[in-house]
Amino acid sequence: MEEIIKLLNDLIWSNVFIALCLIAGLFFSIRTKFVQVRFFRHMIKLLFTEGSSDKGVSPFQAFSIAIAGRVGVGNIVGVATAIAAGGPGAIFWMWMIAFLGSASAFIESTLAQIYKVEKNGQYCGGPAFYIERGIKSKAFALTFSIITIISCSLFLPSIQSNSISISIQHAFDIPQWITGIFICIFLALTVFGGAKKIGRIAQVIVPFMAVAYIAMAIVIIGINIQEVPHIFGLIFRSAFNMEATFGGVFGAAIAMGVKRGIYSNEAGQGTAPHAAAASETSHPVKQGLVQAFSVYIDTLFVCTATALMILFTNQYNVADGMGGFIIENIPGVEPGSEYTVNAIATQFPLFASKFVAIALTFFAITTTMSYIFIAESNFEYLSKKKNLVLRWAMRLIILVFVYYASISEPSKAWDIGDIGVGAMAWINIIAILLLYKPALRALNDYIKQRKEGKDPIFDPKEIGIENASEVWDKVIKEREWQEKQKLRE
Repeated sequence: MEEIIKLLNDLIWSNVFIALCLIAGLFFSIRTKFVQVRFFRHMIKLLFTEGSSDKGVSPFQAFSIAIAGRVGVGNIVGVATAIAAGGPGAIFWMWMIAFLGSASAFIESTLAQIYKVEKNGQYCGGPAFYIERGIKSKAFALTFSIITIISCSLFLPSIQSNSISISIQHAFDIPQWITGIFICIFLALTVFGGAKKIGRIAQVIVPFMAVAYIAMAIVIIGINIQEVPHIFGLIFRSAFNMEATFGGVFGAAIAMGVKRGIYSNEAGQGTAPHAAAASETSHPVKQGLVQAFSVYIDTLFVCTATALMILFTNQYNVADGMGGFIIENIPGVEPGSEYTVNAIATQFPLFASKFVAIALTFFAITTTMSYIFIAESNFEYLSKKKNLVLRWAMRLIILVFVYYASISEPSKAWDIGDIGVGAMAWINIIAILLLYKPALRALNDYIKQRKEGKDPIFDPKEIGIENASEVWDKVIKEREWQEKQKLRE
């Protein structure tokens, strides 16, 4: 089984795929004229300009759901494993995939809004929907949907629950099986209320957990502020094979940086579009810009904070890929959350493990909530009728696997999770490369309306986009009715 997992991982995360991720991000950046830079200030403004409705969540709630999916174990454990395999240079390539991937996130999230549908009184969508409606390939869409349900129901939540139970056991000496039961109870009570309930929970928890974690990192960075130029120099030199110490892991730095960067910020993976599609907005580009901004929050803020804490304090090892070490600062410590715990413990030894355990729990539980929401969105795609029996069967299977993972050993969790992430990303990146033009048309339409002094309203027929008019016809009619009501008042 271990050999099969390794073989699948090597096939999916080949050099071809690493190059595809970088090239796709660069391509979308060029075609959108670097939308992630041009509209940076506007992205922040859009977070708070529109509210939710009975059918959809607000842009900020959709942003919070997406951040809940992006900010997770990858920010604490993933950063550590990237450094352990690729050295400090891996952090630069995480930044690079975040910057370029922000354009990919814009494209996929704008497409999700363009082709969203209304089911059971709520908006839903994602890659399966825009593949079928935009590319017009049912088989392609079904493949993505099935892979996503398997990944988001079984593989990805398992990593999160396992990380929670292990960190809680180390910090508070609570058995993993007890933590597993509490995780399942929490998920059962909160997640199965749909996108709107997840949005309300995420918009409270996500900002709190991110601010608390970053605040701790800022304190440690402040204490070591004189080291900032040296650490940034080390990262850049290592990223371009100009640091002799890490020359042997130059290839691993690129591969692990891209791999862990995608795992962390999910740009191009196809997960965030599900949250984007659930948003109530007057124009798809608004949600595309909001989701592009969330990539920055994840990698350029949270992941960088973790990396700097680890590198400032020298609490890391770097493997040579042959069973030995290039750098072994902390002998016997496995790559993962313990790197971060040790880094924080250099300044705050009394509560480092407890703080990381609590932060990791917040990160992982909201990420798990996001994954389950994505699984349910794809279930909506596969199910043409409201089938409560199958829906609850899927939910129970998720809870069983979450509990099983929480009491298991973590040895192969990352490899299995990477298979799920990579399989989804392969299909989605190919899909958005084939289907990016409607997103560009929407962007040009948005810019045109803003230049005319309007609050942009999307009409797919006006810009020649097919198979997207069902929901948007209703949105246009509802807005016209609201305008008439305002004039009467």
